Amino acid sequence: MQILTIDIGNTNIVIGCVVDHKVTFVERMHTSHTKTDLEYAIDCRMVLELHRISAEQLDGAIISSVVPPLTDKLALAIKKLTGIEPLIVGPGIKTGINIMMDQPSQVGSDLVVAAVAAIHDYGAPVIIIDMGTATTMTVIDKNRTFIGGLILPGVQIALGSLENSAAQLPKIHLKAPAKVIGGNTIDSMQSGLVYGNASAIDGLIDRITDELGYPAKIVASGGLSTLIVPHCKHEILLDDELLLKGLDLLFTKNYKPKS
Repeated sequence: MQILTIDIGNTNIVIGCVVDHKVTFVERMHTSHTKTDLEYAIDCRMVLELHRISAEQLDGAIISSVVPPLTDKLALAIKKLTGIEPLIVGPGIKTGINIMMDQPSQVGSDLVVAAVAAIHDYGAPVIIIDMGTATTMTVIDKNRTFIGGLILPGVQIALGSLENSAAQLPKIHLKAPAKVIGGNTIDSMQSGLVYGNASAIDGLIDRITDELGYPAKIVASGGLSTLIVPHCKHEILLDDELLLKGLDLLFTKNYKPKS
């Protein structure tokens, strides 16, 4: 079975295909509120053509989204392109996860999707880090229960804040400088953003582990995880396919073949 998987984030839309539970590709498109459903259909068609996949080869599609205005737009785009009505991750969908939050219905669909994949692939307890527009950390305890997490500004948000709010700071390219102690303004900004975020993640992992009372596996995904995670002191597994694998698992749990 070949499934089209789409995760709509505030900065990027991640699109991929999963064939018999194996991710065959992962691509990112810029999230745009101004594009029409037809424009998104064209974008998706180009991605599929790039990977030599025709609409007729797809058996289903699933979408998770943290940008509600774009959810229906992408769903319509996929239907125009493939004729498939995508499954939307949201209230009522079967996840197999016990969410112990004050308001479970308000938990972001991306966090639920990542949790499904992390528990399946890495077991529990597990701490899941997603580094996108915001950096989120989700905690699954030893009983496989989604007990909560935290949200902090993402690296790009922090960079934008520095560039836009401090008149004397230049626009920079995000990368890790050779040393923590910067010898010039650009190195100092890069150090603060890269090593500062890595240190924040390390410190938060320590605090989460203290509250849990036992160690947990740690897995990270998201566009900026490959930049930050290698500079963390904890052992953190990088999994760029985590969300797409979670979408595939949720599709399988909720798929109802046509009679």
